[in-house]
Amino acid sequence: MSKKAVKIVISGPVGAGKTTLIRTLSQTPVVNTDELSTEVIGKTHTTVALDFGQIDLGDYMVHIFGTPGQERFDFMWDELSRGALGLLLLVPCDRPEDFPHARKILEYVTSRHPVPFVIASTRHDIAPKGWQAKDIASYFNLPEDQVVPINAENRESVRSAVVCLMKQVESAVSAA
Repeated sequence: MSKKAVKIVISGPVGAGKTTLIRTLSQTPVVNTDELSTEVIGKTHTTVALDFGQIDLGDYMVHIFGTPGQERFDFMWDELSRGALGLLLLVPCDRPEDFPHARKILEYVTSRHPVPFVIASTRHDIAPKGWQAKDIASYFNLPEDQVVPINAENRESVRSAVVCLMKQVESAVSAA
C-alpha cells in the first residue's frame, strides 16, 4: 500500500521557530536556504526562500515546506502554499508585537489558499510567562483547541502539532 503525499506549510514571523521545527521533525535531510541575517538583531541566519523536510505519519508522507518570515519575501508565502492541504502558523508566545504580522501571514495565505490551519505557539520553554494558548486564541478569534503550545526543539511536541493539523486536513478532505 503506497502512502498518500500531503503538503503542509509552516509559516510565521521571523524567529518564531520555523527552521528549528522542520529540523526537529524531518526524517530526511532538511533543505534550507539560510543566509546571513543583516536585519534581525540576535539572529545570525534567516531563511530567504524555503525550508523543506519530510515525515512519515502512517498512511501519509508529509512534505513540510517552511516559508521565510520577512515581509520582503511574502511572494514565497503564496508560492509555497500552492497545493498545500494545511498550514501550521508559528507564533512566539513571548512576542505579542509579532502577532499582527502573524495575522497578516495567516490572512494572506488562507485568503489565497483556503486550507485548514493550526496555530502553534512557540517559545514557552524559554518564556513561561508568555501568552497562553487561550489568550492567543482570543487574539486570533479562534477556538482554544486551534492553538497548540509547542517546543520547536522537542520532536514529540512538534509532531503533536502536525498530527493535530493532519486531523483537520483529513476532515476537510473527507468532507470535500
